[in-house]
Amino acid sequence: MAQKWQDELTKQLAEGFLSLETVEEVYSFLEDVATIGEIRALAQRLEVARKLDLGETYPKIAQETGASTATISRVKKCLDYGADGYKLVLERIKD
Repeated sequence: MAQKWQDELTKQLAEGFLSLETVEEVYSFLEDVATIGEIRALAQRLEVARKLDLGETYPKIAQETGASTATISRVKKCLDYGADGYKLVLERIKD
């Protein structure tokens, strides 16, 4: 069953991301669709997820990323109980 936030518009957005072929294309789309602050917040959350996945502590993550403990807790909750989106992306971008 689809989540309440999933509708034709969010499907179009997801398909838009899937249509992009290079990092530069993603940068161009992100720059047009979101503010720099929103993009940086998303990037910060992904880095928090990466550090949590590595077992780093909240204080260390907060110091290194500038994320609040509330943001770190929210990301941790998603890692533990979410839709596994962070886990999927982290697995795919590993070196």
